[in-house]
Amino acid sequence: MSKNVVLSVRDLKQYFRVNRSTTIKAVDGVSFDIYQGETFAVVGESGSGKTTLGRSLIRIYDPLGDATFLGEKITGKLSKAQDRNLRQNMQMIFQDPMASLNPRRKIIDTVAYGLDIYHRYSSKEERRQKVVDVLHSVGLSDDFLERYPHQFSGGQRQRIGVARAIIMEPKFIIADEIISALDVSIQAQVINLMRKLQVEHELTYMFIAHDLSMVRSISDRVAVMHLGHIVELGTVNDIYEHPVHPYTQSLLSSIPHPDPILERTRRRKHYVKGEIDYNTGQIKYLNETHFVLSNDAEFDMWTAGDYSASLQ
Repeated sequence: MSKNVVLSVRDLKQYFRVNRSTTIKAVDGVSFDIYQGETFAVVGESGSGKTTLGRSLIRIYDPLGDATFLGEKITGKLSKAQDRNLRQNMQMIFQDPMASLNPRRKIIDTVAYGLDIYHRYSSKEERRQKVVDVLHSVGLSDDFLERYPHQFSGGQRQRIGVARAIIMEPKFIIADEIISALDVSIQAQVINLMRKLQVEHELTYMFIAHDLSMVRSISDRVAVMHLGHIVELGTVNDIYEHPVHPYTQSLLSSIPHPDPILERTRRRKHYVKGEIDYNTGQIKYLNETHFVLSNDAEFDMWTAGDYSASLQ
């Protein structure tokens, strides 16, 4: 895996003010790097801040902090050149394949939307051919060009969403829970498609998910997010074989085991929300790829034993 940094994030925050006395800290000071060609997964329960993080990076929201993408700043006020760099080279595939497609636009116009904005064709024939080619690459026929979103299945609509993203030839794609709304039988097809496209187009992925068993099979590194903080980050082996943070352990212990006898008898970890004050923690490394958010006392306690053995 290349160590060229595609995305670098430092102390990123995204707060939402509800009223004079209430502010929701959806993302509260996260830092990480994503390297060229890797699949970087962000996992956590609903409400942990995963989707808000993705939307902040692509500037659907305006975050605080520092982030650079392909060497260009993407936080704060952007110049036209910086905005163009972001919009053309970073794309997002959304969770709900129906809600993310305009029901009044034909598929050819939906997929070509980015081409239209940035004038990336010289004739209507070239525009149509680009859409046809990208539909073929995601396993769809050019017979679909003149149809509308309601005429497709959920899996087909998600493929259309993928086509809309990759037609801009981006370097980086944020995939936000892209299989959670699909039937189990279709999920593997979409995952295999994403793998194929990653190789063919040399893509880098940030994969937002809550299905930890799926994340293990597709990711290079995993960030565990809770209450707006990244509480643990490491390689797939670091997180799944040597989890340190109690929240990470509780997530892993919730994965069903295929052996029904072991499933009935194995011990589960329970994490009580609010029992750890993340604001007192600091980044502490266990090795060069694996860190946890903790204070000194917590770090000593959590690393005292082999927690992976207790998850069996």
